[in-house]
Formats: sequence, C-alpha cells, structure tokens
Amino acid sequence: MPKLKTRIDRASADFQRNHADNTALAELLRERQSWVVSGNREREIRRHLDRGKMLVRDRINCVVDPCSPFLELSTLAAFGQYDDQSPGAGIVTGIGMIHGIHVMIIANDATVKGGTLFPQSVEKHIRAQRIAEENRLPCLYLVDSGGAFLPTQDRSFPGKDHFGKSFFNQCQMSTAGLPQISVVLGGCTAGGAYVPALSDEVIIVRGIGRIFLGGPPIVKAALKEIVDAETLGGAELHTYKSGVSDLMVDTEEQAYSAVRSIFESLNWPRQNTFDRRPVSAPLYDPEELSGIVPTDYKVGYDVREVIARLVDGSDFQEFKPAYGTTIVTGFAFIHGYPIGIVANNGILFSESALKATHFIELCNQRGTPLLFLQNTTGYMVGQQAEEAGIAKDGAKMVAAVACATVPKYTVLIGASFGAGNYGMCGRGFEPRFLFAWPNSKIATMSSETAETVLVDIRRSGLKGGTEEELEELKLGVRQQYETQSDPFYATSRLWDDGIIEPGQTRDVLGLCLSLADRVPRAPARFRVFRM
Repeated sequence: MPKLKTRIDRASADFQRNHADNTALAELLRERQSWVVSGNREREIRRHLDRGKMLVRDRINCVVDPCSPFLELSTLAAFGQYDDQSPGAGIVTGIGMIHGIHVMIIANDATVKGGTLFPQSVEKHIRAQRIAEENRLPCLYLVDSGGAFLPTQDRSFPGKDHFGKSFFNQCQMSTAGLPQISVVLGGCTAGGAYVPALSDEVIIVRGIGRIFLGGPPIVKAALKEIVDAETLGGAELHTYKSGVSDLMVDTEEQAYSAVRSIFESLNWPRQNTFDRRPVSAPLYDPEELSGIVPTDYKVGYDVREVIARLVDGSDFQEFKPAYGTTIVTGFAFIHGYPIGIVANNGILFSESALKATHFIELCNQRGTPLLFLQNTTGYMVGQQAEEAGIAKDGAKMVAAVACATVPKYTVLIGASFGAGNYGMCGRGFEPRFLFAWPNSKIATMSSETAETVLVDIRRSGLKGGTEEELEELKLGVRQQYETQSDPFYATSRLWDDGIIEPGQTRDVLGLCLSLADRVPRAPARFRVFRM
C-alpha cells in the first residue's frame, strides 16, 4: 500500500496552539472522569469499605486477566444531571478479558445512591447488552443494587426500552448461546432480583449478597410480617433452600476466583472472520493528533494527517482521490485488522456523497469493516446544490450506510451537524461503537447558523420584535446550542459510548475490531452500484 506522508511542522505556531487547546480539553476530561470514580461521596465510599466490600472498579480488576485492557464505556453517563447525584449513572460497563475471552461486564456502583438505577443507568445497562449481543460477548453481572430510583420510576420502569428490556435481553442472549453469569455482592431488590434469577449461573457472597422480590419494608407493609434481610433473602437461603444461587462463597476474592473458573470451562469458540495481518505501528506518533486537529471546527485541516496516525504503517490505499475531494475514502489496517475509512475533509457535496456511497458498497461486498471519522457541517445547501441533486445523492449515501451489513465504527473528531451526522453513521445508524473526542460538537446545526435562522424566522413572522428582543433571542439560541452541542452534554445522555482522547483512538479501535473478528460475516444485501 502507498504510505501517507505528513506535512505537519511540530514547531509551528498552529501545532503548538492546537496542542495546548487539546491538552486542556484532555485534562478536563480526566478531571471529570476522576470525579465519577470517587468524587462527591467520600462518606458513602467509606461506609461501603467498612462493610467489607470492594469498590466497583477494584472488583473488575480482580476478575479480569492481569495486565489486560479494560475498555470502560460511557464513563460520564448522567454527568451534570440529577443534581450530580448519579456519577457514571451508578453503573460501570465495559469489555475485559477473562481467560482470554472478551466479556461484557455490567457492575453496579453501590456508593452511588446504594446502586439504585436512574433512567440513564437503565439506558447504559441496555446499551452494554446491545454491544454484547452484536459482538457475541458473554455477560458478567456484578450485582449490588437497590433497584430503581423511585422518584424517576416513570422514566425507567414502564417503557419499551426501560428496565424490563434488560431482562428480555438476558433471555434472548442466553437463547443465542451467550453465557449470562451473575455474582451477587449486595442487594438484588424487586425487579433487580431477576438479574441473577435469569442468569445461567449465579454466585452469591455470604453476609453481603441478598436477593428478594420485596425487601423487609415491603413484606411488613404487605403481610405484616417482620423479617430481617438476611433471613428473607440471604446467601444461605438462596443456596440451600430456594436454589436461586448455584454457589455460595465467603469472600469477594473467592467469588472472582469462581467466576474465572466458570469462564475457563466455557468451551468458548474462537474463530477468525478477517484476513488479519502482522501489526505495525504508524510512522507518526498518535499523540501528535492533539497538535493537528484544531478545537475550532471552522478551521480546516487535511484529515489524511489523522489517518496517518491511526493506521498500521501509515499505509493507506486511497479510493477515488481526485473525485469528491471533500471526503476521503480508502483501505487500511488497524492493529492488523482490515478497515475501510470514510473521513470528512469539508462539507459534503453531491460528488462526495456519490464517492462515499460507492466505497461503502465496495467494503460491504468485501466484508471489510467501516470506520467513519466525522467532521462535517453537513451536506451542501443552496440553489446550485439542489439542482445538482444533493438531496437524492445524500440519500444514496444515507441508504448505503443504513443497509451495510459489515461492522461499522464512528469517531466524532470535530463537527457533527445536520444530515451529515446521518450520512457519516451517527448513533441512529447503529454503529457497533461510537466514540467522541473532547473537541467534538454535535447538533442539528452550529450555534451561529441556528441564531441566524431563528432570528430571520422571527423577523418574517407575525410577531416580529424589537432589536432588543431579537438580540435577546440570539443570545438565548446561541447559549442553548453551545450547551447542547458540547461533548460532555452528549456523552451524559449516551449519544456516544464515551469520550476518548485522540491519542487513544487507534488502540480503542483495535480492541473493537478484535471483537468483530469472531462474529460470522453477514452477507451483503446489494451489489456494488457505480455512482
């Protein structure tokens, strides 16, 4: 393959300015992630430890293979919501390795409101199960939860994609041969009792693990029966009498040893779907990305400089390099796995859309996974663009993305505005994973465009308005769009699977591709139509 050659001058003022801006964003990201891990609840953490329990991430460290990577997902879910009373939505999800098997781990954080579940907690849990289903991963549930947070029950209990969906998913995945394993490390109350009850195997820790459909207060209210929590749903009852638990252990350490034994004996198939090549590092340091990409999406750059720092050997076989130049397409390898890359290099014109459509169909026919690097303000507008057929050409690209059966991955590396979000495989088009950089923006349009549009509508309407009122409208619209397009706002609401630093992107994508390597290839649904 041809090698990409960089034109970046590390000593330039632009590089140094970009590096400083992106470093500040990375530090903000780390600060907020640290807050999720241990901030704002010192008393609850101390109480948890005093009960002889491990913290949630220590539990995960005990069960995964030593020195193996753990890809935590949606770390900042619920950030800035619920009066900051639900760091990480009170649940940790991510992918780790147990005896060499990739496993989706879903673990309650009992230091956050006793592990009770907010709407974002439920969404995060279900998203993790969706990832497990798509990538054919066993699930391990580390259960320590007080059930639904009652003041928000209307947003987490009755709907189609509310907590009941997680039980449906457990049943469906077990039916599909994806093991569902639970370790009971605290409360499993009400609906939460079904997490272990629907699992294939259950381990419970004596003294701290409890399972009951109705806790002591509910039993007292319903039956006038006085009973303590251990007698009602403790480890001995569920191991010796009810049979809900398959194994009782005395300590958490014993529980994780038992979990590892279960995975060691799974008889889990290992297969390779892709033509994997020997791994080679890029010619250029991925950490240089912080100096290449501006934090201001209005400042342009050549996206090939990004690709050169993501792909093996900086090798890139570009497709149609002289046509539709505001989008870059081509073939490469990441950590030895084949990948087809669709990357924005400006606004999307008809030629760009047709080129991307052709390339997406080509990758789909060959079974090559697709990576979308989003940095676009959308599709071109205006009379000339409409006459050229931007609507139908953009629709062809959107349809190709929607119908592609190969694994798709999306990283927001800049702007993600308007229909460009759809054509570049936004959340609604179900990429296997979607990550964002700290400099990214996502909205229907930029704040500047939104304020202009809404003020013009107001001026031409019946209401009209004084100049002072219009200036106030401008300010309100600008503030709304700047707040709601912020990546931390987006990740809080699970519009992505997490914010990652640019220098981490190559390794994160390598791990994601390794998951797809053991999923059977789906047949292409259409031939390659030359655009």
